[in-house]
Amino acid sequence: MATMRLDIVTAEKLVYSDEVSSVVAPGAEGQLGILPNHAPLLTSLKPGELKVSKEGEETNIAVSGGFLEVLKNVVTILADTAERAEDIDVERAEAALKRAQEKVNSSESDLDLERAIRALKRSQARVFVSKRKRSSKVK
Repeated sequence: MATMRLDIVTAEKLVYSDEVSSVVAPGAEGQLGILPNHAPLLTSLKPGELKVSKEGEETNIAVSGGFLEVLKNVVTILADTAERAEDIDVERAEAALKRAQEKVNSSESDLDLERAIRALKRSQARVFVSKRKRSSKVK
């Protein structure tokens, strides 16, 4: 099976680096599927779930935005933050989601509301990815 290189990097560390068979990312304009030998591409990412497939196994990663580049069978993701599902503390993520929802509801200015909505979207992505991984283990 054909593969491509995937590197996921944040300002702090290299989160993931391996040969993979596909990547599904939360692009700014919607879900974006990348397969080996994809055409060159540069796009921004929104907060959401990144799905990485390798040899039939799926890895789920929560990203809070950033950029995705495809060039010469290498996918590079420069993420604001990126966390593997198994690294997310579900209780902490749910608490952050609750705080973000409260901030959205109590925002007094447009700037506060914009920041609160961004925090809410990041928190939603983390909770979604962590719960998806937990529910797939139950099956």
